[in-house]
Amino acid sequence: MGHEMTPRQIVAELDKYIIGQSDAKRTVAIALRNRWRRRNAPPEMRDEIMPSNIILIGPTGVGKTEIARRLARLADAPFTKVEATKFTEVGYVGRDVDSMIRDLADIAVTMVRHEHEVQVKTRARELADERILDALLPRTSEPSATTALVSTPGQADGEPADQHPAHRTRERMRTMLHAGYFDEREIEIEITSDHSPMLQVFGPMGLEEMGMNIQEMFGNLGARRSKKRRVKVAEAYEVLTPQEAQKLIDMDKVTREALERVQQSGIVFIDEIDKVASRTSTGKSGPNVSREGVQRDLLPIVEGSNVTTKYGMVRTDHILFVASGAFNVAKPSDLIPELQGRFPIRVELDSLTEDDFFKILTQPKNALLKQYRALLKSDGVEIRFTGDAVREIARTAAEVNSDVENIGARRLHTVMTTLLEDILFEADGSVAQAIEMDVAQVREKLGAIARNRDLSQYIL
Repeated sequence: MGHEMTPRQIVAELDKYIIGQSDAKRTVAIALRNRWRRRNAPPEMRDEIMPSNIILIGPTGVGKTEIARRLARLADAPFTKVEATKFTEVGYVGRDVDSMIRDLADIAVTMVRHEHEVQVKTRARELADERILDALLPRTSEPSATTALVSTPGQADGEPADQHPAHRTRERMRTMLHAGYFDEREIEIEITSDHSPMLQVFGPMGLEEMGMNIQEMFGNLGARRSKKRRVKVAEAYEVLTPQEAQKLIDMDKVTREALERVQQSGIVFIDEIDKVASRTSTGKSGPNVSREGVQRDLLPIVEGSNVTTKYGMVRTDHILFVASGAFNVAKPSDLIPELQGRFPIRVELDSLTEDDFFKILTQPKNALLKQYRALLKSDGVEIRFTGDAVREIARTAAEVNSDVENIGARRLHTVMTTLLEDILFEADGSVAQAIEMDVAQVREKLGAIARNRDLSQYIL
């Protein structure tokens, strides 16, 4: 599990996807390991150890969001990303800050339910087998368990039930079913459809925002009806296996486990926190009132409070909050002092250099060149780039970032799309071809655009 990884192992995993930013990686690795250390601390100290929330400071496109996203996958923890600008204080249009915890609870329940479905998958498949066999061969002639040892015509005295002809026929059908003989056979199955009314509540705060489960409140108004459908056997498995899995899962247990996971290992990533920092003195009217209001609403959540969700109460004391912002206009010190105090760890991320762009294009598991190769391979086009061509792409991206506006690694997407536009348009799968992109072609395609500042503003 991710939470048992050492800080060094966590950094090594992050290195597979994110270039540079070693300070930020070390900081989040320590924060993640501290979650595990806390859960293994003596019980009397466990509740006293508070998470060290982090602010990642750096220009756009340098990897702030990607670090948080990869961290959550490594931790196998409930994770949600929110934008601070989506929240507003009461009286302004927008979502209330509690909704981030309700979102986290929804994500955790989905995550835990999926894990439980995997655990019961084998049993659910067996039960789906029985329902399909019932459709293929109704159980009219099979003896019941109580009469298994009672003689029937054509059955010897005391013959066990598994020797009964009907049972043997069913087992032969089961073998053929597993071998795929009936995959194309159409059968009639009964599925449960939920006809609960779909309600849309309009207003500043709907029922869902208050943590109420509309489906539970009104579920009894619309009956859960069964309906019959004719499907192929292969498709029947896809319909019946999840249905049977749902019957085997104890949702109360899932909910309890999910809430516990949210409270002990949940991670909330608050992006664009610099956009709610007041850049002028307090006490003035205007948008700064709203900005400061958002900060004050965030404060109790980050500090530790109880939030009502449709699954129950969630304590936010030990949820890890990671905030990020470019802070190119506002500064971290422009946040209200109380909120600054709740984010004690600050990490500055570096701007990306030409060398970083070269590594981003080639090294990560999901490197941009690998992505474009995979895209074009779908149309039978094998594309490769010479080392000098890749270096030229990186140099162009760095040059445009410095001349126009620094949008970090996202600039590589615009440069690559412009470079490969003709190939992406012409490729239609009709002809397999191999293309090698060299430095001369890159310069020919990108050189004029990169040099023309006005043009590059629009294209790159």
